[in-house]
Amino acid sequence: MTETVITSDKKKVVIGFEHRFVMIGERINPTGRKLLAAEMAAGDYSRVLADAVAQVEAGAQMLDVNAGIPLADEPKILAECVQLVQGAVDVPLSIDSSIVAALEAGLAVYKGKPLVNSVTGEEERLEQVLPLVKKYNAAVVAISNDETGISEDPDVRYAVAKKIVERAADYGIPREDIVVDPLVMPVGAINDAGRRLIYLLRRLREELKVNTTCGASNFSFGLPNRRGLNAAFLPMMIGAGMTSAIMNPLHLEDIQAILGADVVMGNDPNCGAWIRKFREPAPEGAAAEGARGRREGGRRRAREQA
Repeated sequence: MTETVITSDKKKVVIGFEHRFVMIGERINPTGRKLLAAEMAAGDYSRVLADAVAQVEAGAQMLDVNAGIPLADEPKILAECVQLVQGAVDVPLSIDSSIVAALEAGLAVYKGKPLVNSVTGEEERLEQVLPLVKKYNAAVVAISNDETGISEDPDVRYAVAKKIVERAADYGIPREDIVVDPLVMPVGAINDAGRRLIYLLRRLREELKVNTTCGASNFSFGLPNRRGLNAAFLPMMIGAGMTSAIMNPLHLEDIQAILGADVVMGNDPNCGAWIRKFREPAPEGAAAEGARGRREGGRRRAREQA
């Protein structure tokens, strides 16, 4: 099956149908975060670094890094963030920008094989981004929209994804390095958005044979109890073939849902990740008591055998 390999200078992550679902932390993004945007624009990256460490400690296997601040020097800020985050955590990064110069600035300083976020099916974007992906030996998120916008028809979105995969091949970029974002629609606005997405994910997996990602929080936008809804959404999408998501790993409900889905799908050998996350710690002194009990038991058996 298709495996997308992303690396830092310290760690490798594999996105694939037979691997654990990859959580890509979304919080290093100034969009909608006025304080973070102001700090980044002023060259203060303390919150960026704190968010990076917190997300990795919560379970994120990758981090998305975005520096989209209006009127700021985005290429400079993104490059600085990439370098600082790589120095603070060991996980691979997704370099995220709509500005091609910023993407190249981030790629130029990155150590390893990153994920570029993103390219669309628009001709101008394809011609600008795909050469960069090839030049820096990166993988890329392919978003399923083009000059006509975002279609509600999943077959149209599939056709856009297929076009991007084919155009990438013209540049020598294999399908293993394409991670398709099929575009999650808000279910509060489109009642059958989930069913359409399941259909599209199955086509992308079985026919196009590509890995997938999404902005997971889009599904529950505008609805109450978003955490509960996302916790239902994520496992169902994993079952349909989704292999990663850009999400907030600080929400325990989402983590539980994803780790549980990994167990159900057989992608968590011996339930190791689930046990490490949720195993109850031994009561204080229990380890010493257990060891003493085992020693006493051993002595009794030795005496009885004598």
